Amino acid sequence: MPAVTMPTLSGPVSLDEVIPARAPWDHIVRKGQTLRIIDLEGNQAVDFLMYRLGDDAERYSAQDTIAAQGNIFLRAGSVLLSNEGTPMARVTATAVAYHDTIGGACSCESNTLRYGFHTKSQHACVENFLFANSHHGLGKRDMVSNINWFMNVPVEADGALGIVDGISAPGLFVDLQAQMDIVAVISNCPQINNPCNGFNPTPVRVIIAGAV
Repeated sequence: MPAVTMPTLSGPVSLDEVIPARAPWDHIVRKGQTLRIIDLEGNQAVDFLMYRLGDDAERYSAQDTIAAQGNIFLRAGSVLLSNEGTPMARVTATAVAYHDTIGGACSCESNTLRYGFHTKSQHACVENFLFANSHHGLGKRDMVSNINWFMNVPVEADGALGIVDGISAPGLFVDLQAQMDIVAVISNCPQINNPCNGFNPTPVRVIIAGAV
């Protein structure tokens, strides 16, 4: 695969760190700043939520976003809307053809249902989200449908969904420019029972750049 050329991020870099495999992450991204997520080793799903800073009743809405763009997949140019129909962020660039909005986040309960009771003790994205959200006074009732960056969830002609090998590769990225001050929350997906992480969760890199 040819080397990926990333657009130059404008403005100063305020954060550049690696999220370990299976780990949660949260950070404030100010209006106009860009959050870049880089799939370091390839085929790693990155579950994502966001909330308006200072008004956590307003948060990302998959339903409003899908309805407004008339598409279940996110691509360059996609605008991510809140439950009040307000633009929260825009996908300004991506090296991946599309990203998932409907696959959801794994949980201990869904793992048990799908893969057997022996998986109940395995770490899951819902736990990561709850831990990260607790830093901002958010709890289980604040959980909403999430974005899955880099995850491949095809929809068959009969409406059936699949979770299959990802379409990402080492070094591929997505850039998200905040359209308001947001709390960005990530679960670097720990799932090992389906191909969304190639059965081997790996680290990702996050960069926040732009003037505050």
